[in-house]
Amino acid sequence: MIKLYGHELSGNSYKPRLLLSLLNIEYEWIKVDLMKGEHKSSEFLAINPFGQVPVLVDGDTTLADAQAILVYLARQYGGEQWLPLDAVALSRVVRWLSTAAGEIRQGPEFARRYYLFNATYVNIDWANQKAEFILTQLNQHLSDRFATERSAERQWLECDRPTIADIAVFPYVALAPDGKISLEPYQHVLSWIERVKQLPGYIPMVGL
Repeated sequence: MIKLYGHELSGNSYKPRLLLSLLNIEYEWIKVDLMKGEHKSSEFLAINPFGQVPVLVDGDTTLADAQAILVYLARQYGGEQWLPLDAVALSRVVRWLSTAAGEIRQGPEFARRYYLFNATYVNIDWANQKAEFILTQLNQHLSDRFATERSAERQWLECDRPTIADIAVFPYVALAPDGKISLEPYQHVLSWIERVKQLPGYIPMVGL
């Protein structure tokens, strides 16, 4: 059985949990208590020398990094539904994986760390600026009325269907209020968040 190491307050741990649930795949959840420093223990560092969650173990395969795990699960168990093979569509999905690890991390995720976990190393003014930028960009992307003939707004980030692009971007955007970032100015983002929550197999996390 697949093993997933993570923490319930970690948005990055939630990403593979959500995809596993959407794919209806059974797995064993192994909590790594970040508050007690278990991610820096010798036992955990033997699994992931980076000392970060999540980590997925599937047979002889051990993977760290939320985005990498999403790619693995999508290709191994989800087929082209969640990760397209077409070069253009694939590159557009990967772009959002990069955005999740870049602008979204530097903005909404860091703001959440500042307020929820007292992460004093975070420059909160800079994080707020990054959050405003990426949420504006995301809202504009989702508002593209020409993206699909069936709707006045784009339903999903790419491919006119949910992909791992949506799974990668969703948690820290939806959790933005934890970082005292209002989503009210971004109505297309709010509509998209609700669509994700309506997916068959959707499971919540703390804060959602």
